Amino acid sequence: MEKFSYIEIEVATKGFALERLIGKGSHGCVYKGVLQDGKLVAVKKASLALQLVHDNSKLDNEIEILSTLQSPHTVNLLGVSQDSGPKLLVMEFMPNGSLDEFLHNSSNPPTWFRRTLLALQLAQAIQTLHEASPPVIHRDIKSANILFDSDWNARLADFSLAVRRHYSEYSADNYSEVDGLTLPAGTIGYLDPCYTRPGKLSTKNDVFSFGIVLLEAISGRRALDVGFVPASIVEWALPLINSDRTVEICDSRVPLPKNMKNMITRLLSTAAQCVSSNEERRPTMGEIVTELESVVESCRRSSIWSFLRSIFLRKKYPSFRAKRKNTRRILCRNDLRETQGG
Repeated sequence: MEKFSYIEIEVATKGFALERLIGKGSHGCVYKGVLQDGKLVAVKKASLALQLVHDNSKLDNEIEILSTLQSPHTVNLLGVSQDSGPKLLVMEFMPNGSLDEFLHNSSNPPTWFRRTLLALQLAQAIQTLHEASPPVIHRDIKSANILFDSDWNARLADFSLAVRRHYSEYSADNYSEVDGLTLPAGTIGYLDPCYTRPGKLSTKNDVFSFGIVLLEAISGRRALDVGFVPASIVEWALPLINSDRTVEICDSRVPLPKNMKNMITRLLSTAAQCVSSNEERRPTMGEIVTELESVVESCRRSSIWSFLRSIFLRKKYPSFRAKRKNTRRILCRNDLRETQGG
């Protein structure tokens, strides 16, 4: 980790100007910074309430987790400032916002291939945490904590609630060992209902939250939305999944190609397993990654085949071109561009 001076970061963020604020949560704020060499960074600062009581526990926790967990699937820690001012974390800068913004606030919502790919990338991020020794449990997996780098790769962020401990150490008879980081915590709507006490902390809690994000990505609906009945995405989606009403779940803003229906059905099946009320029935993140890798590969082949088929038909049947000009051709080209990293 690199050590930064407080003055250096203050200059980089223009004195933590409001115009540089790019994220805000209950534990702190994140600012865009431009270092002297022109490098863009994200600077995390504890909330004013935590600063007043000199509580750096959340920042210290992120330092402890991220200092030994460098991964292409997470937003990594670059350095720390803790000399003459409040403690600051200097993180990699993610220029393309969050999944929450991409799904709910964008005028150009993600294509189906993009949604499938980001689900895989998130699963790989969580797998990295769970297969660490000892395992890391994130505890706050949600669409707002999934950010996109310059190449639109999904990265998992915000490790302020993460726990690097053997959860088996915290049983119902061992509450004397429990601290603020092991008490049940997370975000309503994504929080596993099975996680009711420290002794119930496990990697399966993250699996549940992943399932919520997967349902959110497929449907375009928020995890908890009081504008709907039922408000919970789980209570709404599971009956539809069980009735094989796939189309009713899918985000209506983006047409679903016929060749994608089977892949979406597989994604929904995975999501349903993840949010099972029986923790034992939930898959591991390794199993989820294996399934999603297969889905993404099937999606790639299907998109390329559809694109080549549309070219063939346009050449052989000129009338096909006019009929499909604004539908399949555009969808196929968009999907092909994404399979090639564009």
